[in-house]
Amino acid sequence: MDTRIQTKPLVFFFISFISLIIIHVNGESPPFDHHYHGQIRKLQSLKSSLIHRELVSSPSPSPSPSPTISAPVPSPQVDQARVYQITSYGADPSGKMDSTDALGKAIAAAFQSGSKDFLLMNGIINLGGARINLEGGIYRISKPLQLPAAGAGNLMISGGTLLASDDFPTDGYLIDLSSTTSSSSSYNYEYITLKDLMLDCNFRGGGISVINSLRTTIDNCYITHFNTNGILVQRGHETYIRNSFLGQHITAGGDPGERNFSGTGINLMGNDNAVTDVVIFSAAIGIMVSGPGNTLSGVHCYNKATGFGGTGIYLKLPNLTQTRIVNCYLDYNGIIAEDPVQLTITNSFFLGDGFIVLKSINGVAKGVTVVDNTFSGNNKGIDIVQLDESNGSFKDIDQVIVDRNNVRGMNLRATVARESVQGNGTSWTVDFSPVLLFPDLINHVQYSFRAIGNSFPNYALRNVSENRVVIESDVDVEARVFVTVNQGQTS
Repeated sequence: MDTRIQTKPLVFFFISFISLIIIHVNGESPPFDHHYHGQIRKLQSLKSSLIHRELVSSPSPSPSPSPTISAPVPSPQVDQARVYQITSYGADPSGKMDSTDALGKAIAAAFQSGSKDFLLMNGIINLGGARINLEGGIYRISKPLQLPAAGAGNLMISGGTLLASDDFPTDGYLIDLSSTTSSSSSYNYEYITLKDLMLDCNFRGGGISVINSLRTTIDNCYITHFNTNGILVQRGHETYIRNSFLGQHITAGGDPGERNFSGTGINLMGNDNAVTDVVIFSAAIGIMVSGPGNTLSGVHCYNKATGFGGTGIYLKLPNLTQTRIVNCYLDYNGIIAEDPVQLTITNSFFLGDGFIVLKSINGVAKGVTVVDNTFSGNNKGIDIVQLDESNGSFKDIDQVIVDRNNVRGMNLRATVARESVQGNGTSWTVDFSPVLLFPDLINHVQYSFRAIGNSFPNYALRNVSENRVVIESDVDVEARVFVTVNQGQTS
């Protein structure tokens, strides 16, 4: 037996005895006794010492056994910030099992968090910034991932990979922002963000479709193996696509199968959208635009070479282009614009004989600006800007400016030209046909005549035809003639 347990009753007895003495002395000693306070302090000190030693030496009580509690069945994980972890809904992050239903449940749960008290556009419920977190996994799906109902917004899907299964519908999209339900709003959705995603279409359908939605953001996405469109934007307003990579086949150029690339990287069938800092590395058409008011900036297209039938950017909206292409890189392909009206192409780089085609549909070209671009070719005699008049010639031409472009290894074409000739006689002809873009079209001529010597002849502009300018004098004289022409303006 422990000796500390044996001595415990004696210690408590002695402490009690001392306490009685202290009480007795305190009750009967006269206040003027000078030994009184000293005796009390000694007894109190002894008591405190004994109590301290007893507490230190006493063993700690053994903890009582905790009752056994069964662990609760885990429920779908939703943190306070409304982040929905899809593995808690049964999604398989290994990509082996189908996760379509699990993803649908997570999105449906996020839609329950919306409040009709805080609307976005009229009829669009604010989901409060709810986020579907793919948790860095790979998820196989057999049906398009759709939102459960129209009329909601402020939702993000991010952080993982979606893979189309072998039975995924070939006309579907991995993420489909369309709706089969009606909404009181004129738009299906507003402020939906798709970010940090890889979408592998498995050559069955497309990547993302955005149908009649407002203020959609597609950011830092990698979309591959599509056989229709990597991204389709139809109707709606203000879809921003940025910092993303798209390609039907995963390659970095020089692919032996490039001749067979098909599909379209981005198909813009709506207005007021922006594509910024995007690379399209394999597709028959990099970007197809058939809606007005769009901006393309910092786009690099090496999707398919022109020699193999590829097009970097195709503007298929005759007579209502209203498109700005700025700081883009057309790599062995180019731009086609049908009946361009209000089109700007500037500060862009065309490599490998890449060029621009103005294609006549109804013979209209108005408000076209192609300036300050760089063209680099392989000395094959290819014009930097070309006309496709297979459907008829351009007849309605106004405010077309092709000028100030930097050209190497290709043929310069422009709507503004400057030239000078020197000779001795009565006639000077300046031929601008090797440079001017449109045939037999000069709207403005400005010239100066400088006679060499002391003569002062009379001279005049005699003829402007077939992109040639003829100036004549009334007497033989040695002179230099300087001529500037412009074919882009009719007023």
